[in-house]
Amino acid sequence: MKKPTIIIGKKQIIMSCLTLMLAVAVYINYASAPSLSKSESKQTSSTSSGDVINYGESEFVNSDLSAASDYFAQARLDKMNNRDEAVQTLQTIIGGGDLTENEMVVNAIDAVGVSKLIESEGTIESLVRAQGFEDCVAYLDGESAKIVVKTEGLSKAQAASIKEIILGETEISAENIRIFEVK
Repeated sequence: MKKPTIIIGKKQIIMSCLTLMLAVAVYINYASAPSLSKSESKQTSSTSSGDVINYGESEFVNSDLSAASDYFAQARLDKMNNRDEAVQTLQTIIGGGDLTENEMVVNAIDAVGVSKLIESEGTIESLVRAQGFEDCVAYLDGESAKIVVKTEGLSKAQAASIKEIILGETEISAENIRIFEVK
């Protein structure tokens, strides 16, 4: 009978390190979490008409934001939700049952196109903010570009520099680029 040998390979070392890192992260999260006292952890659950149900305290931390900042935050959130839905739909289509080889290739190309648009939007937003604008949101659909910029007044030179950024990053024609300003 052959004596079993223990061979430790790269995979075992990597898995051990990842497991150890996960355990350390869980411990640090547990140790740094604020502890609740008994009075804080109790919640009233009486439903009589005179009782008040208290599930915790909350504080609105973004109370100093202007309407323009709210617009940009909401626009980014809406754009991210729309893109997530599009990606989920494409993944569902790609993972669908009765697709031919050609349909799967077309769906994969569409998924790559969506990811390129998302990457281009992020790059355009970063480059426009680097031009000195306070905030920016870019919307690309492959055929047109819409850019919303937070500014007090947009000069022709600034608009030209924004168009230059878009033309350098995408293959959209100049007449399909729209720039909007929010004050």
